[in-house]
Amino acid sequence: MKKNNDFSYGGQAVMEGVMIRGRTGVAIAVRRPDGSIATFCRPLAGLYKGRLRRLPFVRGVIVLIESLILGTDALMQSAQMVTETENEKITPAMLWSSIALGVGLAVGLFFILPLLIIRLFDQLIASSFLSNLLEGIIRIIFFIIYLLLIGRLKDIREIFAYHGAEHMAVNGYEAGQPLDVKHLRNYSTAHTRCGTSFLLTVLILSIFIFALIGRPDIWISILSRVLFIPVIAAVSYEFIKFETGFGRNKLIHWILLPGLWLQSLTTRQPSDSQLEVAIAAMKKALETDGVPQTGAAVTAPQEDSIQSADTVH
Repeated sequence: MKKNNDFSYGGQAVMEGVMIRGRTGVAIAVRRPDGSIATFCRPLAGLYKGRLRRLPFVRGVIVLIESLILGTDALMQSAQMVTETENEKITPAMLWSSIALGVGLAVGLFFILPLLIIRLFDQLIASSFLSNLLEGIIRIIFFIIYLLLIGRLKDIREIFAYHGAEHMAVNGYEAGQPLDVKHLRNYSTAHTRCGTSFLLTVLILSIFIFALIGRPDIWISILSRVLFIPVIAAVSYEFIKFETGFGRNKLIHWILLPGLWLQSLTTRQPSDSQLEVAIAAMKKALETDGVPQTGAAVTAPQEDSIQSADTVH
């Protein structure tokens, strides 16, 4: 069987388990209440593996859509698998309602609210760039506080542990290690392609992109915060790809450090039981793709699958 060294596996944590996005399908593995591991794989739609996904900048928007849809679907699917209620089908209305609610809350909290706060002090800020810079700092502070607060919840800590397990499985696979607990235990719970790092990049680059708009009327500013999200995501994706392609460069390493540090808030050391679930998901994805399960020794990813925290990674 042929190794897919030109493809990078990635995924996210789900309820009591892990999702791995492969070349041809999305594999999910969860730990059921009886202790068994259940696996499931769903084929990918053409949009997620076609030519558009390889076009610079366009692929960033597609990955954003993919992360939202596949991530939400995986969370709902894992909930059914854990509770053993697979007969209750996920309807399009349920899926799109969850996505709309999540996107609306994220845009409101991390883009609109910081703008409204900074506009309260508009008369005290002479420079439009300074206004956008302060708005961006507030946005990043809100994001960190949000991660700190949800990280205190027991169920979220469990998901963060599975997030760490997913990274360890991907790191070990890319290093060419056998997919078992013994060989993967010492691998890092951080990964350069993590959705947490991607979101931090989005927040930082948004400062400079919004600075180009200046400081127009509040309604135009609010509209720009919504409409420019796909543009920022596209630029951020290309930036992440560039970074990961030169990961051994010392300068790039230092640029990556903030994102890797932030992952300490969204990952935890998993138990052996949780790592077994991540391994099961990785093996299922590899099996579906017809790829050997002994590791790929990937050195220079060409096609990334960015995981969101929840949506990120």
